[in-house]
Amino acid sequence: MPECPVRGRPPDAAAEVRTDRCRGAAQPTPNVAGLDTAGTVRAVPHDPLPPDPFAGDPDDPSMTLGDHDPEFGPPLGDEEQAELLADLTDLSVYQALLEPRGVRGIVVDCTDCGESHYHDWELLRASLEQLLNDGRMRPHEPAFDPNPEQYVTWEYCRGFADGVTEAENENSH
Repeated sequence: MPECPVRGRPPDAAAEVRTDRCRGAAQPTPNVAGLDTAGTVRAVPHDPLPPDPFAGDPDDPSMTLGDHDPEFGPPLGDEEQAELLADLTDLSVYQALLEPRGVRGIVVDCTDCGESHYHDWELLRASLEQLLNDGRMRPHEPAFDPNPEQYVTWEYCRGFADGVTEAENENSH
């Protein structure tokens, strides 16, 4: 089950989110100065931290703090991976349909912490890809002063996409 992206804890099943990202797109080649050939700064990996010096050490001092989460969760099963890939695909569709209409992303009501979490399209995509690759989502900073009117629920996105599909099917007949 995905973790609450802000607090790092699993949300309830109703708060789960879904999404997709195009893989294999050509990336600009960085030069020595860290710029790509177009002159823009290249992307920094989402986890540029140095390695943990106590990784795998049974005498790790942080173990005395309790509630120690392992670096990565258990591997995702085939069904969970398929669901995440479907979620990533859906997210791309929802973004393509709703971003031009001023929707900035998706809101998730987290029953774990009782707050609404506002995810811009790219942040949600990155979180879901991290869950797919690492088996968990790391906590991140909440959105700064989000405008709730610019975010919709996953269910709204699904209903909107279904409505657009139905309207297109009726117009094609």
